Amino acid sequence: MSKLLWKALLAAPAAGVAFAVSSVAVAAETAPNLSLTVQAEPVQLAQITSVSELTDVSPSDWAFQALQSLVDNYGCIQGYPDRTFRGSRALTRFEFAAGLNACLDVMAVLISQSGIPPEELAAIRRLQEEFQAELATLRGRVDALEAETATLRAQQFSTTTKLRGQADGTLIAPFNSVNTAPIGGVEDSFSFEGRARLNFDSSFTGQDRLRIRLQAGSGNRALRAWNGLANSGGADYDVTVDDFFYRFPVGNRVTATLSARGLQGGDWVTSTIVPFDGPAVADASGPLFYDAGGISSNAVGGGVNIAFTDSVVLDLGYSSAYGNAGNPAVGVFDSTTPQSVIAQLNFVPEGPFNAAIVYMLNNRSSTFALNNTGLAAPGGKTNTYAGLVSLDFGRFFVAGHGAYQDFQGGSDFSWTAGAGLNDLFLEGSQLGVYGGQLPQLARYRENPWIIEGYYEIPFNQFVTLTPAVVAGDAGVAGAPDSRGIWGVIRTTFRF
Repeated sequence: MSKLLWKALLAAPAAGVAFAVSSVAVAAETAPNLSLTVQAEPVQLAQITSVSELTDVSPSDWAFQALQSLVDNYGCIQGYPDRTFRGSRALTRFEFAAGLNACLDVMAVLISQSGIPPEELAAIRRLQEEFQAELATLRGRVDALEAETATLRAQQFSTTTKLRGQADGTLIAPFNSVNTAPIGGVEDSFSFEGRARLNFDSSFTGQDRLRIRLQAGSGNRALRAWNGLANSGGADYDVTVDDFFYRFPVGNRVTATLSARGLQGGDWVTSTIVPFDGPAVADASGPLFYDAGGISSNAVGGGVNIAFTDSVVLDLGYSSAYGNAGNPAVGVFDSTTPQSVIAQLNFVPEGPFNAAIVYMLNNRSSTFALNNTGLAAPGGKTNTYAGLVSLDFGRFFVAGHGAYQDFQGGSDFSWTAGAGLNDLFLEGSQLGVYGGQLPQLARYRENPWIIEGYYEIPFNQFVTLTPAVVAGDAGVAGAPDSRGIWGVIRTTFRF
């Protein structure tokens, strides 16, 4: 009995220290966390009388002897209702409290039934003196953790907001002199474009998101006749609010978005389907029909995403270019201002086949006015009918789209198609090639053509390098010098 009592009394302070360390560690991890709060279902633990009752514990497990001793000598080990112990998973604080309480109950019974003889008290004092240094060390570590936790809580940026950043630097080298007048002029030398973004993402319920994005960049000058680069924007590195919207769930299958700035066209959709949209360096990977005939990025509007099933999603969005101009006579739904409406029906099952059909109506107030990218776009109304498809087999994919547009004074058909390999030589990498005929952006131009080959290389979770080769024909009628080839290297930093 005396051995059991000594072990019980010695286990009590150790258990208390473990509980304190567990409390501080969990607090330090969760204080700045913005992840969704998940309510675990209650689990009624069951007392076991023999370690053999645990179906997932065997004599070859490294802790088998310790479990057997606790069961045989103290009877304070509990298992799950399915007779498992789950020894390799993390312990929740509720489970720790339940196990500690069971052992403390055994200790209380041992003390009340037998008392403590003087020789055992002397032995306990001797053991306390022998382990005094270790206990002091543990106490000091707990105090240090509590102090660090208090500092983190006092100095944390926000309890509701996460700050995420991205910086892109792109070096562009033309292999020949390219005349893209009247849109882009002549491109015949090395150029560099940079863009920096800071995203402030806030959540107030765990399932909503308020995003405010600050952005600054050098502009979008290279490849301008093909709508420029994908990761470019801004002008003269002036800091602007590029995105300002709030997204929140309405029930289980509807998500609503209200935008004061930054969302229009393809920004409202669940997915653009084509997998080279993002890894590729040219904005033509977009696809561009979302932008052609559209309105500027300072639009205000709203949208909803309706998931009829896990695979079928309907996206609806409305944008007004000048609803935020501050003029009470020009409202969000004023028909005299440039407006854009989009509806996209997505079929996105877990298998390799994804597809979508799109309708867009853009209403511009001027004929062939310049949109926010600097490219000419037809005035009046532009109707867009498009289809997108992707076959992703894991390591290999093929994808593309086709879009028909009718606008004031004509109509146009554009398309892209491409293929690629995922995880080539390096996990997370993507080698891709796509090309196609871009939208006709002005009546005095033919349809531009583009072909791009790229290889996205993730060095780690923070740095990605993407070398690419881009070939294009700007579509300037009667101008053979509007064709060119570029070498491009983009470096992306995420922090």
